[in-house]
Amino acid sequence: MFTDTRSFSDKVWLVLKGLAMGAANKVPGVSGGVVAYVVGFYEEFIYSLQKINGKALALLLNGRFRSFGRYINGKFLGLLTLGMIISYFSVSRLLDMAISNFPLFVWSGFFGMIIGSIYYIAKDFDDWSRKNIIILSMGIIVGVGISLLEPAKENNSLWFVFFCGIIGVSGMTLPGLSGSFILILLGNYVLLLVDSVNALYDTIADIFQADFSFLNNPERVLLLKVMGMFTLGSIFGLVTLSNFLGYLLKHFKHATNAGIIGFITGSLGVVWPWKEEVFDMDINGEILYDRLGNPILKNYDRFWPHEFSTENILAVFFIALGISIVVALGKYGEKNRLKHA
Repeated sequence: MFTDTRSFSDKVWLVLKGLAMGAANKVPGVSGGVVAYVVGFYEEFIYSLQKINGKALALLLNGRFRSFGRYINGKFLGLLTLGMIISYFSVSRLLDMAISNFPLFVWSGFFGMIIGSIYYIAKDFDDWSRKNIIILSMGIIVGVGISLLEPAKENNSLWFVFFCGIIGVSGMTLPGLSGSFILILLGNYVLLLVDSVNALYDTIADIFQADFSFLNNPERVLLLKVMGMFTLGSIFGLVTLSNFLGYLLKHFKHATNAGIIGFITGSLGVVWPWKEEVFDMDINGEILYDRLGNPILKNYDRFWPHEFSTENILAVFFIALGISIVVALGKYGEKNRLKHA
């Protein structure tokens, strides 16, 4: 069982880490797992999720709630989850606005953060065997290949939504693999991380005002069902993927880290700052729109900056800022690990 010796300030920081993890996981091309890895709680996160198993269920069903909490490292997971929930109703909404209004600067910041993550994770990696170099190369190839795929059409089938939950949560457990970007490829990013989240937010606000008229709104009810199924799929994915990754970290730690470095490097193409959106079109060359009137994103047209402008200088500044933030977080994570060692 886990023993939690964290101080109050450490617990506040843990909520903030969950907030950062949730916000990062919502941004296409960025992985919440990278935050966990760099800040220094990735392995504890994975091993804690592994404890959500048959024994934990037996403790819960027998009413041994304290034992259950200690067994699964409940305070740690609970505080992280609280931060993620807060993120989805606050920071993630601000990020949506920022990406809409200042896309170059936001993508530049995230590009810099991923570069900083690659540096941070690779700097202490010392097993550059032929096998690990091949695994790293394969990770890069897969990451780049994923970034070049074109999105599918939206699908609100509940079984498909459950599958999306499993895949979408991958960014929480596997650094470098962006769950949000995978949801874009599956065609359900707007449905699951925008429309259904907004529907849940509006429903909670209605309930607090004792307004239950949403029950007569078929679209709202469907979106709530979608959110529920997506949540179930995410929980199932967290538990199953964490067991798989926990096994890999325990038995093939260097190879797993090599794959993680490769995935993160391959994901750089997704968050390349200088790009233009390419929208889906019909046979007549007209842009296609979703049910809410938003143009359907097909892919990005990436390019190199070709002029020395104030905007591009600021973009480079945000790249440097992103790198600095991750390096600072990495140093904090190292101090935190030493403190709890």
